[in-house]
Amino acid sequence: MNKATLIAKIAEKSGLNKKQAEAALTAFTDTVVEALKEGDKVQMMGFGTFEVKDRAARTARKPATGETIEIPAKKAPVFKVGKGLKDQF
Repeated sequence: MNKATLIAKIAEKSGLNKKQAEAALTAFTDTVVEALKEGDKVQMMGFGTFEVKDRAARTARKPATGETIEIPAKKAPVFKVGKGLKDQF
């Protein structure tokens, strides 16, 4: 499902028009991104949790050349599926 299809489904289920549904989806994603940048965790009971985790520095190897490279430590956004969503499958 792409963004346009998602917006159409949200509009259909919520009774909003597509422009309002797109504004709602954009507001949701912007709010989640802002919260993660501030170091907050976004929990939606029954759906899942968005958070930022630290990834440690590591050594890797380029498959084409066999050369070893250092991958620096960084922060990465992650999504953990909630029980309610997991139980749907």
